[in-house]
Amino acid sequence: MKVIWTGEALKKLLEIEEFIAQDSPGRAEKFVNYLIERADSIPQNPKIGRIVPEISNPNIRELISKNYRIVYGIRKNRIDIITVFEGHKLLRIDEIDI
Repeated sequence: MKVIWTGEALKKLLEIEEFIAQDSPGRAEKFVNYLIERADSIPQNPKIGRIVPEISNPNIRELISKNYRIVYGIRKNRIDIITVFEGHKLLRIDEIDI
C-alpha cells in the first residue's frame, strides 16, 4: 500500500514546522519527520487508528501521535493522509476534501 499526502496535509505539516521552528528549527524538522514516519507506518496495519469521532466513517481514521491527530483515509490500494492538526482541536469537515 502506498501513502499519499493531500495538499491540505502537506500545508498543515509546513505550518507545524514553521511554528515549532520559531523556538527550535532543529526540533521542528525532527518533529515533522516523526509525524511523516508515523504516517508511513499506517499501511502495515491500516486499522490501527481509531475512527474519527467527528465523521464516524470506518474508512476515515486517525492516529494520535504525541499531541497531534494524523487523519487518514483507507482506500483500496493506498492510504490518503487527509490532514494533521493539534489533538485538542476538533476536525473541521469544511477544511478537508474526503
